[in-house]
Amino acid sequence: MKTEKEIFALCDAVRETAFALHCYHRHGHLEKVYENGLAHRLRKAGLKVVQQHPLTVRDEDGAVLGDYHADLFIEDCLIVELKAVKALADEHVAQLLGYLRSSRMEHGLLINFGAPKLEIKKYALSAPPPTEHRPSLRCLLSFVCVFCAFLRLTSPPHV
Repeated sequence: MKTEKEIFALCDAVRETAFALHCYHRHGHLEKVYENGLAHRLRKAGLKVVQQHPLTVRDEDGAVLGDYHADLFIEDCLIVELKAVKALADEHVAQLLGYLRSSRMEHGLLINFGAPKLEIKKYALSAPPPTEHRPSLRCLLSFVCVFCAFLRLTSPPHV
């Protein structure tokens, strides 16, 4: 288990490497190109990087629900979700937060290489308190946030 200081140092290393990669390649490539490039450069820097690493998704009682594949899983403690889109959207944030929550990981980075200006966001979820059998306020708030994002995506534009 890494300390908070070590996690932040790791995030800084990923940010710097992503910035250098974006400066060289710019925007316009497929996500996989940036995934391969970032993984390659981080490995050259001596970090343990696994691409498309399966992480187990668990329900709140610990039951295994399935797997998802993290774009990059670095040093066994940091999930990195990569995008190559014009701009990050709420559903991209919801995706990373869902991955963190259901895989019970604490730290994640969301990186978008698709815009002219590199976008990097860090997210951290603390371990949830022991749950009862009723939904917690945190769970309800998460649902409301995801539902609002869904409504924004499905509602017709205002004229």
